Amino acid sequence: MLRIAAASAHFGRDLEFDLQRVAKLIADARQEGVGLLVLPDAALGGYLADLRHPDPDALPPALDPDDALIKRVAGLAAEMVVCVGYCEAEGESRYNAAVCVSGDGVLGRHRKVHLPAGEVAAYSPGDRFDAFDTPAGRIGMLIDYDKTFPESARSLALDGAQIVACLSAWPTSITNRAPRMAQDRQSRLFDLYDCARAAENQVVLASSNQTGAMGGMRFLGQAKVVGPGGDILARTWSKAGLAVASLDVAAEIAQARRVLRHIGERRPEAYRA
Repeated sequence: MLRIAAASAHFGRDLEFDLQRVAKLIADARQEGVGLLVLPDAALGGYLADLRHPDPDALPPALDPDDALIKRVAGLAAEMVVCVGYCEAEGESRYNAAVCVSGDGVLGRHRKVHLPAGEVAAYSPGDRFDAFDTPAGRIGMLIDYDKTFPESARSLALDGAQIVACLSAWPTSITNRAPRMAQDRQSRLFDLYDCARAAENQVVLASSNQTGAMGGMRFLGQAKVVGPGGDILARTWSKAGLAVASLDVAAEIAQARRVLRHIGERRPEAYRA
């Protein structure tokens, strides 16, 4: 059995404060016996303060792929597998990125491929989706808007991912604010995409998200663990905390695919390129 946790928490520009919060979440997860912890997008350095018109002088701090802060997160992870989001620097380019680590070092990386309109002004897009092996199983990572596109999670499933870790800094609707969270369009879509991506690929999905506010944005929370049938196994709702679920990943996937095997029953020759 594997215990999986997805975190809802707030992170800002103060990297040392962020690291302390990461350390606390890892410690809380360890007390719960968690083997895989998925932290939010932009947990190291915070997200953009304005998604419509990002201020080039107020962007998140950019870290090198081998930055000492990432190594500190790996040290904190120790025996646990931890996915965490940050802004990555490569030359003049910046990427909305995620890294998966344990005490043994870096296990996998992802650069957000699908950038919403505001992010285009701040980040360059990634160009691939790759699954990778970890002590918690074969994992693939998505970063928030990536999960809007079915091809993203499908690419990871085709690469053998059994668990999709989706790291988000997903806000309430910016253009059509609702009086209550339950009525918010982005809140509904966030949950819909999580369940659909798990069910259509018959994989486990661990979805983290930021909480609180930054600039004019209010983040949803709603971290959850979703089973391969699309059922929500644990969730935080809008509050900060950990959504923790225990499951035999291989057995759950085998059960979901016992009669209908979505990956094996595809008909690629009938699909438009």
